[in-house]
Order: sequence, then structure tokens, then C-alpha cells
Amino acid sequence: MNVLSISLIITSFLLGGVVSWYMTKKFSKARRAKRLQEIEKETEVLKKNKMLEVKEKFIQLKAELEKQVAARNAKIQATEAKLKQRETTFSQRQEELQRKNAEIDNIKENLSSQLAVVEKKRQDLEKVHQKEVERLETIAGLSANDAKERLIESLKDEAKTDASSYINEIMEEAKMTANMEAKKIIVKSIQRVATETAVENSVTTFPIDNDEMKGRIIGREGRNIRALEAATGIEIIVDDTPEAIVLSGFDPVRRETARLALHQLVQDGRIHPARIEEVVAKVRRQIEEEIIETGKRTTIDLGIHGLHPDLVRMIGKMKYRSSYGQNLLQHARETANLCAVMASELGLNPKKARRAGLLHDIGKVPDDQPELPHAILGMNICEKYKEKPDICNAVGAHHDEIEMQTMIAPIVQACDAISGARPGARREIVEAYLKRLNDLENLAMSYPGVINTYAIQAGRELRVIVGADKIDDKSVESLSNELAKKIQDEMTYPGQVKITVIRETRAVSYAK
Repeated sequence: MNVLSISLIITSFLLGGVVSWYMTKKFSKARRAKRLQEIEKETEVLKKNKMLEVKEKFIQLKAELEKQVAARNAKIQATEAKLKQRETTFSQRQEELQRKNAEIDNIKENLSSQLAVVEKKRQDLEKVHQKEVERLETIAGLSANDAKERLIESLKDEAKTDASSYINEIMEEAKMTANMEAKKIIVKSIQRVATETAVENSVTTFPIDNDEMKGRIIGREGRNIRALEAATGIEIIVDDTPEAIVLSGFDPVRRETARLALHQLVQDGRIHPARIEEVVAKVRRQIEEEIIETGKRTTIDLGIHGLHPDLVRMIGKMKYRSSYGQNLLQHARETANLCAVMASELGLNPKKARRAGLLHDIGKVPDDQPELPHAILGMNICEKYKEKPDICNAVGAHHDEIEMQTMIAPIVQACDAISGARPGARREIVEAYLKRLNDLENLAMSYPGVINTYAIQAGRELRVIVGADKIDDKSVESLSNELAKKIQDEMTYPGQVKITVIRETRAVSYAK
């Protein structure tokens, strides 16, 4: 192969490469131009889509804004309408007020003129009256004072004559009934002497081993004794009496609670306010159990069955009540036994008579006594607890408040008179005193927010304990003043009554 052919081959290769490069470059430029056109088209489409989205959002925002503006405009218009209406109402009221003021002024003027006329007529009437009196005095020849004195003297003489005749009639009647009345008086006197019992005291003496214990009972700055008095409602008197403390209170249940609580505290040796409250609560539960046990034992001893549990509890509470100085439970037992004996002698049912005799004074037991005689109240209680009608009638009729309808009723009345003789003056005073203290406590308990009330110092002081969550400090003083005014208006008592309202706040928590 020669040089020329080699050159031709090389030249043809070079020409082919240049042609192929040129063609490749041309084709790629055409593809690039086509791609750019496609990209430009896509960009235009995206631009149009975005513009549409922006227009839609703008239209939505514009619509929402228009709604808000319309709502605000509506509120503003409503407010303006209300203001206009109020202005109209105010103008009308102002006009009405001016009209009423004018009417009042006219009424005042009319009243003033009428008062002037009335005053003038009154003066004229007085002048006429004076002239008539003077004319009558001239006709009668007596002055008005002399006529009054003569009339009074004549009335006195007439009254003396009537009184004398009335006294003569009473004396004649007394002579006719003297024998019967004398027998009644003798029988009552014999009964009173035969059934004499000791008058219930209002104090209990609590013995202690040494005077050092008095200081522990009093406590630092008297806090123990104050806590004990507040918990039991009994006044505790610690004086110079050796080895003794006096518990004063009209309620025997409270005195017994205080006595037993003091006994346990002295034996235990731990005496502080928290322990005192714990022991007093425990003693109260013990006394409640003892009341129920006493009622059950009484009914078993008398052979009475089928009583309601509440009636049994009331019978147990009779142990802490008195009837004109006589223990009420003892009086009820005696009456029950007497009724059974008398009914047997008369051929009647002794069990019913004994039952009625035991229940005849049950109306004296409730603490919240309504304004009813105890016989009627006892009858209502027996009816409430389904006692038989003849028993209820015997209970209600033993003081003649209602008519006797069975033969048991007069037996109960007679046995009541035999067992518990009619009271003398001294016993009646004691009963009235106890009732006054009870009324004093009940009056204070009628106010809202009051938790406990205690009448102490023989009724000369009333302590009222109120709930700290029910009455605030400002209301305490007003409550004390209201109580003082109500007691002064509604009750009769000697001397003065001191009202002490106690309010305290306690926070209790337990560490476990």
C-alpha cells in the first residue's frame, strides 16, 4: 500500500468524523430547542394554574371579609337600634317622672288645704264641745269633775254590794262541799308524805385524790376545763373545796356524761383538749347503750313485750328524768305495778293496765317538746308506734285532757296519783326552773348555724356554739344581740342572762 492510498483513507476518516460531529451537533441543537419549547409551554401552564388559584383564594378571602363586614355592620345597627330604643324609653320615663312629680305636688297642695280645713273644723268642734260642757254644768249645777266623782262613788257602792252577795254565795257553796274538799286535801297530803322523794339536785360532786389533779383538770390557761365545758355543756366549778370538784347543770344526762368522762380522764392521766373530746364522745355512746339496756331490762322485769325499739329507748331515758322531784322511771314502774294489781282486783286485763301504767308519762321524755300537755304528747307517741287504742286513750286521759273511753284510763289516773303525789310549791318551782332552762336552749337552737347550746350558771348564762363554716365572725355579734333581744322579749327570768357565742375553726388531718 502506497502513501497516497493511506492519505486517502485518513482523509476519508477525518471527513467522516467531521461530518458525523457536525450532524450530531445539529441534531442535539434541534433537540435542545424542542425541549426549551416544551419547558416554556409547561411554564405557561403552571403560571396560568397558579394565577387561577390566586384568583380563587382572593375571591374567597374577599367573600369572607365581606361577610365579617356585614356581620359587624348588623351588630352596629342592632346596637344603634337598642340605643335609640333606650333613649326613647328614658325620655318616656323622664316625662312620666315629671308628670308624677307634678301630681305629687298637686296632692301635697290638696293635702295641705285639707289639713287646714280639718284643723279648723277640729278647733270649731272643741269650741262647740266646751260650750256644751259649760251648758250642761249650768243646767246640772255641777262641774264635770264633781259629776265624775259622784259617778265613781255610786259605782263603788254598787260593786261592794255585788261583791258581798257573791261572797255570801261562795261561802254557802263552800259549806256544802267542805266535807268532800277536806277529805280530798287529807288524801293528797297523805299521798305526798307517803311517796316523798328527794328533789333532783342540779349539781354533782366529783371526788379527786389530791389538789394537784385540779391543776391538771384546769390545764394551761384553763384550756382543759374550757374544752370539757364546751364538750359536755356542764359548768365545772373548781374552788377551795378540798379533794372535790362540783359539776353544775340542770340536765342529769349531761352531768352524768361529765362525771364519767372526768372519771376516765383522771384514771388515764392524759388530760388535754383532744383527749377530752374523744373521751366525752365515748362516754356519750356508753350512756346511750346504757339507756337502751335500762329500757330493755325494765320491760323484761315488768313482763311487757312487743314494744317498739324507740319506745324502749324512751323508757330507758326516764332514768335521767324527774317528775316533780321523783325519778320518772321509778314513778313509771310503781304506776305500772299498781295498775296491774288494781286491774286484777277489778277483773280486768292486768297486762294492758301494766303497759298503760308504764307508758303514761312517756310524753315527758322527748327533748324537743312541742307546746302540748305531756299526756297528749304521750298519746301521740303511742299512736305513732302502733300501740292499741285503749292504751293510747289511757295515756292521753290520765290528766283529763281527753275523755276516758276505757276502764283502764281511770285506773291509770288513780295509780298515777297514788305513786307520784301532786307536787307542792317547792317541787313546782324546780320543774318550772328546769323548763325555763330547756326553753332557753331550744330558743337558741332555732337559729340557723347553731350546733350546740348550753344553759349554765343556773340559767344566768347561755353558751351558743356555732359552725365556723356556717356563720362568719361578723355575724357572731349580731347573733348574740338577736338572741339577747329575743330572750328579753319572749321569756321571763330573774336578773340578767349573759349570751356567749363561740365560733372556732379547726383543721384536722391524719399522719399514716
